[in-house]
Amino acid sequence: MTDAAENPLDAKDTEAALAYAKARQDNIRTFVRTNPDYYIAQFDTIGESSKFTPTFNAMAGLFGPIWFGARGLWSWALPFLILETLALVQIARGLFGDLAADAFKRIASIEGTLELRREQLAAAIESGSDKIDVYQRTVESLEAAIGGIRAEAVAQSEQGIWIALMGLVILLVTKAIQATVANWALETRFSDWLSDRSVRSGLPISHIVFSAIFMAFIVAAAVLHYSFPNRFAILTAFPTDPDYRLDSIELVEAFFAYCVANGEVLFDFITYGIRLLLDALELVFVSTPWIVVASLIILLTWLTAGIRMAVWSGAFLSYMGLLGFWEKAMTTLALLGTAACLSILIGIPLGMFCARRRRLYAFIQPIMDFMQTMPAFVFMIPVIAFFGTGKPAAVVTTMIFGGTPVVRLTVLGLRGVPDSVREAAISFGATKWYLLTRVDLPLAGPSIRAGINQTIMLSLAMVVVASLIGAKGLGEDVLEALQYANVGQGILAGFSILFCAMILDRIVQGHRK
Repeated sequence: MTDAAENPLDAKDTEAALAYAKARQDNIRTFVRTNPDYYIAQFDTIGESSKFTPTFNAMAGLFGPIWFGARGLWSWALPFLILETLALVQIARGLFGDLAADAFKRIASIEGTLELRREQLAAAIESGSDKIDVYQRTVESLEAAIGGIRAEAVAQSEQGIWIALMGLVILLVTKAIQATVANWALETRFSDWLSDRSVRSGLPISHIVFSAIFMAFIVAAAVLHYSFPNRFAILTAFPTDPDYRLDSIELVEAFFAYCVANGEVLFDFITYGIRLLLDALELVFVSTPWIVVASLIILLTWLTAGIRMAVWSGAFLSYMGLLGFWEKAMTTLALLGTAACLSILIGIPLGMFCARRRRLYAFIQPIMDFMQTMPAFVFMIPVIAFFGTGKPAAVVTTMIFGGTPVVRLTVLGLRGVPDSVREAAISFGATKWYLLTRVDLPLAGPSIRAGINQTIMLSLAMVVVASLIGAKGLGEDVLEALQYANVGQGILAGFSILFCAMILDRIVQGHRK
């Protein structure tokens, strides 16, 4: 009997292995489309080890970033493009560049001053002035400076060959690295392509042309700019016209003037609502006896974060009271509480509404990105135009900066509720209200509380900035310390703000833990 008849399982395994190998080779041919036999051998070598296996790809080394870009490996192409551009710039500067151009510019500038001082010296000698020695020393020092700069320019000119050689070394090393990692990077992309056929494969002519034109444009612009500085104006400064900026300023000012003139009722209504809540919180925190407020804060900290944190809260409150920051700290908490409460009251319902409406959330996301990334001093300008200066404007500014985390994390928490849990609740007859209040919100609770915490922390971070537009509190002390370089006052007030943040953070986070 034959070996195959004696070992039918081994024969089947062999056939399966051959079928797998053939299917893999066919896939590689489909993926690379050019020189498939070479890549089959290289991919097999690379696939034998889980570690990096160096190989050599002459085409990748020769064409560099163009090869990587044409293959769709842009995460490799761009770093190699930067390295090759740096190398080519160094070569061009060393061979053709005017390395002493900056030195000669400085010489020309000093020569103008030297000519003026020589005229002054000649006039002083002619008139017998007592400043002859001063002018003489000035002329001599300027002449010595010019001589030193000329020597420096000569030395820089002589370094051209070494700069070019350094660029050549960088280029050769980069080419060697490209040739070594090319097949490994392409095999990794082939593995991704096997599981996701939308990954780009092959070597289309259009991609080769685009990659070549893009790389050549970047290299040419960089080489011309650095090798021949100020020779091509379009590479030095962006072409613009001052009228563009002036016209844009006029349009923005006209828009805000229209909003202020036609939205007075709306802004007055918003200001009135903020004032009501702010006055109520100031009555609670500022007008209530300190011992009552301190006792309530310590008790609340104990109930949410434990006895240890309650002791620390008592110590923090004692610090603020003993150093005379109590009233300003309570004013800060009232201002912060107003902004945070309004942000939470608006943010959580908005997040709940957007969680199941992806188009609406996609529309709101850029607005929230704008609110978080735009510097606070920029959006303070329209806030002051609409609401004037004072505490309502500070509350609005704080809401703009700190109101987005609660929306984002509410959406994130509700979208993270497992579909299996929701389907189980629906199968048992849960209504939409029951599903929201008994399933979605409890499971999304940790994320929502994290959003509330981040909103509070970001709102507290605006305390100092809000003091610029009339908000009272601890930020006022920090701002005054900045204006008069009062280090002690600024540090002590800063610690008070820190302690307020720590107390609020433990109160909000304690229950979640």
